[in-house]
Amino acid sequence: MTYCVAIKLNAGLVFLSDSRTNAGLDNISTFRKMIVYEKADDRFMVLLSAGNLSISQSVREILQIEQLKEREDDGEEAITIWNAKSMFDAARVLGNAVRHVYDRDAAALSNAGVEFNVSLIFGGQIKGEKMRLFQVYSAGNFIEATPETPYFQVGESKYGKPVLDRVITPDTPLDEAAKCALVSMDSTMKSNLSVGLPLDLVVYEANSFATDRIACIDQDNPYFQMLHSTWGQKLRAVFDELEDPVWDGSRTDTPLKLTASRHKALKKISDPGEKLI
Repeated sequence: MTYCVAIKLNAGLVFLSDSRTNAGLDNISTFRKMIVYEKADDRFMVLLSAGNLSISQSVREILQIEQLKEREDDGEEAITIWNAKSMFDAARVLGNAVRHVYDRDAAALSNAGVEFNVSLIFGGQIKGEKMRLFQVYSAGNFIEATPETPYFQVGESKYGKPVLDRVITPDTPLDEAAKCALVSMDSTMKSNLSVGLPLDLVVYEANSFATDRIACIDQDNPYFQMLHSTWGQKLRAVFDELEDPVWDGSRTDTPLKLTASRHKALKKISDPGEKLI
């Protein structure tokens, strides 16, 4: 299992992935799940992958040379991620790469009892257009991030989602979003042993077509150590500040028990003389 998250903001993009891969409780390995494609002053793209490792590695290997074959019949130059005029076309190239691997390997995997399972996040910016962020599925189809849904997750996503929903908006500053992504990852690692260090983090500023904000985070990273311990302490402190439930409302203006129609119905059902249907 793995966990990857990517966030699209007005200010730029944030990408974060773990590196733990397991094929059972006693077969745990470390593999990088992020790759950066960069062409100076022209394009900057990042790919995150989750799912079957052999499939995602195959997709990554052929992505750089995979082409949109239908364009060749029109006498035009076939499109790759390196000459695509838009991130949409680059995402289509990625989808083609996924379908190519499916056509080649899916039947053999199925015969071996292995599901064709890969989930990808692909985002970046090509000169001449705004930043874009896509989630690509096993069938090669994809969806795009919107202001209403400014982030994507793949892999073990449920534990890290609440903090993203509460913090991230399109106007969130880049460093704050990076902090939020790391808290999201820390929460996931706390609750799921199949997600683990080291982490890869890339923060991209809009219209820069390059970045020096790249970090590989291991257990000795001082910032992540601080974030892990402080987040746990602050959560506990906030929890302790919340009042315990008071049933009769005698000591608070927010009693837990209210005399409502549903409450009455529950009492009626619990009456031993009532016949339940």
